Amino acid sequence: MLALTLAGCSRRGEIDATGGIVAVRSACPTAAIPAQTGDITLFDPASSRDAAAIDVVANITDLRSTCADGAQYYTEATFTVSARRRDASAARQVTLPYFSAVVRGGNAIVAKRLGEVTLNFAAGEYRTSTQAKAGSYVEKSAASLPAEIQQKITQKRKAGDADAAIDPFAQPDVKAALQRTSFELLVGFNLTQDQLRYNATR
Repeated sequence: MLALTLAGCSRRGEIDATGGIVAVRSACPTAAIPAQTGDITLFDPASSRDAAAIDVVANITDLRSTCADGAQYYTEATFTVSARRRDASAARQVTLPYFSAVVRGGNAIVAKRLGEVTLNFAAGEYRTSTQAKAGSYVEKSAASLPAEIQQKITQKRKAGDADAAIDPFAQPDVKAALQRTSFELLVGFNLTQDQLRYNATR
Protein backbone atom coordinates (compact mmCIF):
# COMPACT_ATOMS: atom_id res chain seq x y z
CA MET A 1 0.00 0.00 0.00
CA LEU A 2 3.08 2.22 -0.08
CA ALA A 3 3.36 3.69 -3.52
CA LEU A 4 6.40 5.72 -2.43
CA THR A 5 9.06 3.51 -0.91
CA LEU A 6 10.38 4.04 2.60
CA ALA A 7 14.12 4.17 3.23
CA GLY A 8 15.30 2.14 6.20
CA CYS A 9 13.16 2.74 9.27
CA SER A 10 12.40 6.36 8.52
CA ARG A 11 8.94 7.58 9.33
CA ARG A 12 6.60 9.96 7.56
CA GLY A 13 8.05 13.47 7.34
CA GLU A 14 11.55 12.45 8.49
CA ILE A 15 14.71 13.16 6.54
CA ASP A 16 16.51 9.91 5.86
CA ALA A 17 20.24 9.23 5.71
CA THR A 18 20.49 9.69 1.96
CA GLY A 19 18.73 13.05 1.99
CA GLY A 20 15.17 13.91 1.05
CA ILE A 21 11.93 13.59 2.96
CA VAL A 22 10.14 10.29 3.36
CA ALA A 23 6.56 10.36 2.07
CA VAL A 24 3.81 7.78 2.43
CA ARG A 25 1.03 7.45 -0.12
CA SER A 26 -1.88 5.11 0.44
CA ALA A 27 -3.57 3.45 -2.51
CA CYS A 28 -6.83 3.29 -0.54
CA PRO A 29 -9.48 5.94 -1.18
CA THR A 30 -9.61 8.77 1.33
CA ALA A 31 -13.05 9.23 2.91
CA ALA A 32 -14.49 12.74 2.92
CA ILE A 33 -17.76 14.70 2.98
CA PRO A 34 -18.26 17.00 -0.03
CA ALA A 35 -18.97 20.66 0.71
CA GLN A 36 -22.65 21.48 1.31
CA THR A 37 -23.73 17.82 1.62
CA GLY A 38 -22.95 17.12 5.26
CA ASP A 39 -26.26 18.38 6.58
CA ILE A 40 -29.92 18.40 5.59
CA THR A 41 -32.88 20.52 6.67
CA LEU A 42 -36.51 19.46 6.42
CA PHE A 43 -39.26 22.08 6.51
CA ASP A 44 -42.93 21.92 7.44
CA PRO A 45 -44.58 23.09 5.29
CA ALA A 46 -42.06 21.80 2.76
CA SER A 47 -42.35 24.88 0.53
CA SER A 48 -41.37 27.30 3.31
CA ARG A 49 -37.84 28.43 4.07
CA ASP A 50 -38.68 30.40 7.20
CA ALA A 51 -36.72 29.58 10.36
CA ALA A 52 -40.01 28.93 12.15
CA ALA A 53 -40.83 26.21 9.61
CA ILE A 54 -37.67 24.17 10.25
CA ASP A 55 -38.84 20.68 11.15
CA VAL A 56 -35.75 18.46 11.34
CA VAL A 57 -32.04 19.21 10.96
CA ALA A 58 -29.53 16.38 10.57
CA ASN A 59 -25.79 16.28 10.00
CA ILE A 60 -23.06 13.74 9.28
CA THR A 61 -20.18 13.58 11.76
CA ASP A 62 -17.37 11.27 12.88
CA LEU A 63 -16.57 9.99 9.40
CA ARG A 64 -13.91 7.28 9.69
CA SER A 65 -12.58 4.76 7.20
CA THR A 66 -10.68 1.49 7.16
CA CYS A 67 -9.06 -0.27 4.23
CA ALA A 68 -8.73 -3.99 3.51
CA ASP A 69 -6.13 -5.26 1.08
CA GLY A 70 -7.44 -8.23 -0.90
CA ALA A 71 -8.12 -8.90 -4.54
CA GLN A 72 -9.20 -5.23 -4.57
CA TYR A 73 -8.81 -2.39 -2.12
CA TYR A 74 -11.98 -2.28 -0.03
CA THR A 75 -12.65 0.88 1.95
CA GLU A 76 -15.42 0.97 4.53
CA ALA A 77 -16.52 4.31 5.94
CA THR A 78 -18.58 4.61 9.12
CA PHE A 79 -20.28 7.79 10.21
CA THR A 80 -22.78 9.19 12.69
CA VAL A 81 -25.99 10.92 11.67
CA SER A 82 -27.21 13.26 14.41
CA ALA A 83 -30.54 15.06 14.22
CA ARG A 84 -32.76 17.44 16.14
CA ARG A 85 -36.44 18.20 15.65
CA ARG A 86 -38.81 21.03 16.46
CA ASP A 87 -41.74 19.07 17.90
CA ALA A 88 -41.01 16.35 20.45
CA SER A 89 -44.59 15.66 21.50
CA ALA A 90 -44.75 12.17 19.96
CA ALA A 91 -42.47 9.36 18.86
CA ARG A 92 -41.36 9.75 15.26
CA GLN A 93 -39.27 8.00 12.64
CA VAL A 94 -37.41 9.97 9.97
CA THR A 95 -35.64 8.32 7.01
CA LEU A 96 -33.00 10.31 5.14
CA PRO A 97 -31.21 9.44 1.87
CA TYR A 98 -27.44 9.49 1.55
CA PHE A 99 -24.94 8.69 -1.18
CA SER A 100 -21.47 7.23 -1.39
CA ALA A 101 -19.39 7.90 -4.48
CA VAL A 102 -15.94 6.82 -5.60
CA VAL A 103 -14.18 9.72 -7.31
CA ARG A 104 -11.01 9.36 -9.35
CA GLY A 105 -8.55 12.17 -9.85
CA GLY A 106 -10.70 14.65 -7.95
CA ASN A 107 -13.42 15.01 -10.58
CA ALA A 108 -14.45 11.72 -12.22
CA ILE A 109 -17.20 9.71 -10.52
CA VAL A 110 -16.53 6.03 -11.22
CA ALA A 111 -19.20 4.55 -8.91
CA LYS A 112 -22.13 5.82 -6.88
CA ARG A 113 -24.52 4.14 -4.50
CA LEU A 114 -27.59 5.41 -2.66
CA GLY A 115 -28.63 4.38 0.83
CA GLU A 116 -31.01 5.37 3.58
CA VAL A 117 -30.52 6.01 7.26
CA THR A 118 -33.44 5.88 9.71
CA LEU A 119 -33.59 8.03 12.82
CA ASN A 120 -35.93 7.19 15.69
CA PHE A 121 -37.10 9.92 18.04
CA ALA A 122 -38.72 8.78 21.26
CA ALA A 123 -41.63 10.77 22.65
CA GLY A 124 -40.27 13.81 24.46
CA GLU A 125 -36.84 13.62 22.82
CA TYR A 126 -35.65 16.48 20.65
CA ARG A 127 -32.38 14.83 19.60
CA THR A 128 -31.29 11.42 18.37
CA SER A 129 -28.44 9.83 16.43
CA THR A 130 -27.60 6.61 14.64
CA GLN A 131 -24.69 4.96 12.86
CA ALA A 132 -24.41 4.24 9.14
CA LYS A 133 -21.74 3.02 6.76
CA ALA A 134 -20.68 2.98 3.13
CA GLY A 135 -18.09 1.01 1.20
CA SER A 136 -16.11 1.07 -2.02
CA TYR A 137 -13.93 -1.24 -4.11
CA VAL A 138 -10.99 -0.02 -6.18
CA GLU A 139 -8.92 -2.15 -8.53
CA LYS A 140 -5.29 -2.36 -7.44
CA SER A 141 -4.04 -1.73 -10.96
CA ALA A 142 -6.02 1.52 -11.14
CA ALA A 143 -4.69 2.81 -7.80
CA SER A 144 -1.03 1.86 -8.26
CA LEU A 145 1.62 4.10 -9.77
CA PRO A 146 3.44 2.68 -12.81
CA ALA A 147 6.94 1.41 -12.07
CA GLU A 148 8.58 4.11 -14.18
CA ILE A 149 6.78 6.85 -12.26
CA GLN A 150 7.78 5.33 -8.92
CA GLN A 151 11.36 5.23 -10.18
CA LYS A 152 11.26 8.94 -11.06
CA ILE A 153 9.96 9.80 -7.60
CA THR A 154 12.21 7.61 -5.49
CA GLN A 155 15.52 7.67 -7.36
CA LYS A 156 18.41 9.05 -5.33
CA ARG A 157 19.70 12.46 -6.30
CA LYS A 158 23.02 13.95 -5.28
CA ALA A 159 24.06 17.57 -5.10
CA GLY A 160 25.58 18.58 -8.41
CA ASP A 161 23.55 16.16 -10.49
CA ALA A 162 21.67 17.70 -13.40
CA ASP A 163 18.31 16.76 -11.91
CA ALA A 164 19.17 17.41 -8.25
CA ALA A 165 17.16 20.62 -8.10
CA ILE A 166 14.16 19.27 -10.02
CA ASP A 167 11.11 18.40 -7.96
CA PRO A 168 9.83 15.09 -9.41
CA PHE A 169 6.31 15.89 -8.25
CA ALA A 170 6.33 18.99 -10.48
CA GLN A 171 6.93 16.96 -13.65
CA PRO A 172 3.77 16.77 -15.79
CA ASP A 173 3.81 12.98 -16.23
CA VAL A 174 4.27 12.43 -12.47
CA LYS A 175 1.50 14.87 -11.60
CA ALA A 176 -0.83 13.22 -14.11
CA ALA A 177 -0.06 9.73 -12.78
CA LEU A 178 -0.63 10.80 -9.16
CA GLN A 179 -3.97 12.32 -10.08
CA ARG A 180 -5.01 9.32 -12.17
CA THR A 181 -4.27 6.85 -9.35
CA SER A 182 -5.83 8.91 -6.55
CA PHE A 183 -9.29 7.93 -5.33
CA GLU A 184 -11.74 9.33 -2.77
CA LEU A 185 -14.80 7.83 -1.12
CA LEU A 186 -17.24 10.72 -0.75
CA VAL A 187 -20.23 10.44 1.58
CA GLY A 188 -23.07 12.94 2.00
CA PHE A 189 -26.82 13.43 2.08
CA ASN A 190 -28.49 12.88 -1.29
CA LEU A 191 -29.99 16.36 -1.49
CA THR A 192 -32.53 17.78 -3.88
CA GLN A 193 -31.55 20.86 -5.85
CA ASP A 194 -33.61 23.01 -3.46
CA GLN A 195 -31.91 21.50 -0.42
CA LEU A 196 -28.47 21.96 -1.94
CA ARG A 197 -29.30 25.56 -2.80
CA TYR A 198 -30.48 26.17 0.76
CA ASN A 199 -27.22 24.80 2.19
CA ALA A 200 -25.16 26.94 -0.17
CA THR A 201 -27.01 30.21 0.41
CA ARG A 202 -28.23 30.23 4.01
